[in-house]
Formats: sequence, structure tokens, C-alpha cells
Amino acid sequence: MKNSIKNYVALFVGVAALSTSAIFVKLSEAPSSITALYRLLFTALTLLPFLIFSKKNRIELKSLTEKQYFYIILSGFFLAVHYVMWFESLRFTSVASSTVLVALQPVFSIVFGFILLKEKISKSSAIGCLTAVLGSVIIGWGDFRISGAALVGDFLALAAAGVISLYFLVGQVVRSSVGTVTYSVVGYISSVVFLLIYSFIKNDSLTGYSSGTWLALIGLALISTIGGQFIFNMLLNKLSASAVTVSILGEPIGTCIFAYFILNETVSLRQLLGMAIILFGISVFFYSPKNA
Repeated sequence: MKNSIKNYVALFVGVAALSTSAIFVKLSEAPSSITALYRLLFTALTLLPFLIFSKKNRIELKSLTEKQYFYIILSGFFLAVHYVMWFESLRFTSVASSTVLVALQPVFSIVFGFILLKEKISKSSAIGCLTAVLGSVIIGWGDFRISGAALVGDFLALAAAGVISLYFLVGQVVRSSVGTVTYSVVGYISSVVFLLIYSFIKNDSLTGYSSGTWLALIGLALISTIGGQFIFNMLLNKLSASAVTVSILGEPIGTCIFAYFILNETVSLRQLLGMAIILFGISVFFYSPKNA
């Protein structure tokens, strides 16, 4: 019971930290590919000493099999593709449309988990998941649109949801036999390599940004990624990928709260309703004995 409480507290902290992502991205003046690249590079560099100076982690790194390396690099590829697709979707469609479609990631996780890992969830869990997704849709419904040129962006956002679900599923498999630090560092470095190649193809500059942008990128790494995504990686050998992705639906709530206090953005009654529905849906999902 104590371990369950610790896991859920860690999950809450991770979601809260991840909720700062949109704030830091908004404060960054760098292109999307560069923002993603430095976010993961700074994260990998921060975690690298814990890999290098830990005898246990060094031994684990040396003992990784080719199959394990393949899956870790594959997860890094999925993470890089997710960022590219999600950020690029914002060039064609509204932030709300993109957010609504990316919020469908728990649905993908449940479907992929059933197909690939033979995982099953209870009816109450499915109802909770869909309820939380509905809450996210309500929050972003204001300028949701699927028409004309926006279709390209909507497709990319939907694809990004599917890809990040695969990232967490692969992580769930790998984390059953590989430690969090080893998995995360190798995976993040793999993502950086893929994003570096993509940035060169796009001819995006790696330098020349303001001090405010660099601080935002550091914030993305230390708070949003280590405080958020790294915690999710840590929990993947204790909770299912479906449970992690459903909890991430709480991110819009944290983002709205941070935006209210930091960016002076207003919170509408529609958003408050969406938040309440998300919290109810997440509660129903985790109340199910299957996810306890």
C-alpha cells in the first residue's frame, strides 16, 4: 500500500513538472526542433554523471544486450519523432486542436497495450480514460477545427499521440530489466542524435539565441523533463504505460494554472469544467482494482 501511495505521489509530481513544458516552450524563441534538441541534450548531460560515476549503472551499461540497445534507441527515435510531429503540427493547426488530438495518447496506449502486450483493462478503467480525454477536449474545444490546411496539422498531432504511446510501451518493456538512469540517458542521447540530423536537414541554427531562451531550455530540461518525463520512466516498471499516459491527461490542468500565475492568462468556465472532468476521469481510472 505504501509503495502504491509513493508511486501515485511521484506520478502527481511528474505531471505537475511536465505541466511547465508549454510555459517554457512559449518563453523560448528557438525553432521547435532546436527546443526539443536542447531540452533532451541538457537532460542527458545532467543525468550523465549518475551513469558514469555509479559503478552499478556502469556495469549495467556494459552488460546491455544488442536487443536492449535496439529497444532503447527505438524509444529514443519514437520520442524524437513525437516532438517533431507535435511541434510541426502547430505550424498548420491551432494549439487547441493539436492539444486535443495529442490528448488521445491514452487511447492509443490501451489499444497498443492490448495488441502488443496482451494487456486488458476493466470497463471502469476504460470509462475513466475516455472521461479524462473528454475533459481535455472540452478545455481545447474553443478553437478546435479540422478543415482545409489544418488537416495536415491535425494528422501530425494525432500521429504524435500514437508515437508517444509507443515510446511509453517500449519503455515499459525495457524498464523491466534496465535501470531508469541507464535507460533514460541512452534513450535521450539517441533522441538528440535524431533531432540533430533533423535540425541540419531543416538548416536550423544551433546558436544565436537570447539568454531568456537558454534559461527556458534549461527549465525544460531540469523541471519539465527530469521532474516529469524522467519520473514517468522511473515508474514504468511499476505502472503500466496506459496508467502513465492517463495521468499525463492532468497536464492541461497544471498548464492552465501555471499560465494563469506566470503568463497572466485567464481561465474560463469551460476550462474549469474540463479540469473537473479530467480529475474525475483520472480518479475513476485509478480507482479500478486493475490499476490500484
